Amino acid sequence: MSTQDRLIESTRELLWERGYVGTSPKAIQQHAGAGQGSMYHHFKGKPDLALAAIRRTADEMRATAEGVLSTPGSAYARIEAYLRRERDVLRGCPVGRLTMDPDVIASEELRAPVDETLDWLRARLAGIVEEGREQGEFAPSLDAEAIAATIVATVQGGYVLARASGSPAAFDAGVRGLLSLLAPGSTG
Repeated sequence: MSTQDRLIESTRELLWERGYVGTSPKAIQQHAGAGQGSMYHHFKGKPDLALAAIRRTADEMRATAEGVLSTPGSAYARIEAYLRRERDVLRGCPVGRLTMDPDVIASEELRAPVDETLDWLRARLAGIVEEGREQGEFAPSLDAEAIAATIVATVQGGYVLARASGSPAAFDAGVRGLLSLLAPGSTG
């Protein structure tokens, strides 16, 4: 791994664990095993490096979601696969955690990849729900955009509940509940 990649990966990890304020240039350098000169050779400063790390995190989340959502199968099966995919539930979502970071949210530039990723995810899920409606799998009255927002909220809220309780059971319960409401033939 190149020094630049080590710096980005270290920043991603530290942002997830500590947030923007808690991620100092010195901590990044130590975590990456890189000197100050290397860091400033590749990046203008902490905001520039944080942006590269946030973009990579967002790209990884999109790729992971797309890998599950683009598999063959019914709309319900693809949504179920997305909801049930393997996650480190107690650690939380690296993109979702960024939404709780006041310094990331206060910066239009740092917030942009987070917003774009969540917008992409909602749109991608809404398209799948719409496919399910068109194929008669879901009720015609279902609002695809509202259901997509509910799916994202279930995942993000599930992370919060699991972290608060110290158990993935709360995440799993939210997923099971949403799937039971979406199940073909349900009255939800």
